[in-house]
Amino acid sequence: MSDVTAPHHLPTVEELIRHRLTVALGGWRGSVETALPVLVFVAAWSWRHDVRTAVVAAVVAAFALAAARLVQRSSLQHVGGALFATALAAFFALRSGRAQDAFLPGIIGSAAWGVATAASNVVRWPVIGFLVGAGDPEAREDPLRWRRDPAMVAVCQRLTWVLVALYAVRVAIMYPLFLAGSVTWLGVTKVLLGWPAWALAIAVMGALLMRGQTPQSIPTEDSEVAWEEHHPGSQ
Repeated sequence: MSDVTAPHHLPTVEELIRHRLTVALGGWRGSVETALPVLVFVAAWSWRHDVRTAVVAAVVAAFALAAARLVQRSSLQHVGGALFATALAAFFALRSGRAQDAFLPGIIGSAAWGVATAASNVVRWPVIGFLVGAGDPEAREDPLRWRRDPAMVAVCQRLTWVLVALYAVRVAIMYPLFLAGSVTWLGVTKVLLGWPAWALAIAVMGALLMRGQTPQSIPTEDSEVAWEEHHPGSQ
């Protein structure tokens, strides 16, 4: 006889992760705010071939995006990251006088994140797990609850290897362009390896999640919400 008290609505680990990633990831506007200063920098440098002019144009673009956020009284989270990245790029470019050095912080950052992300998988604290945990409605009370579910950790490890591959591709493509001093192509690849590459990585993760059927070890408060989103009208 079947157990009628069993949580038949409990989603798989993959379904719950899809739900939480949807909650945790930002939308298209944050991606535009990250890419626009880069495009402005490349356009200004291509026009004048002057590092200072390109830097000023990129900084103005970043502050304009921030001002738009302030006027609309919306979060500065994504544009704040764009401001910081633009300021760091400007410092490197102005210090050396070489336009390609504006992209050096991003290349170094991708290499560092790639190593750190791979290391997080090796020690079984996968980076994707923290992103999944950020989407947990009970994260304030227990931000590391996902870590106590072995099935959740295993799935997050598989997803984190996708991030490792993304960072490796970024460095493998952009570092040779940096050495060649190809500013225009650095700008193009930085944009393409930004949000579009993230979208591709998320699509790969989604494909992995769609194929998996890993049962949860620990029920969570948002399990029913995730089940309803993926199985409307099942109750």
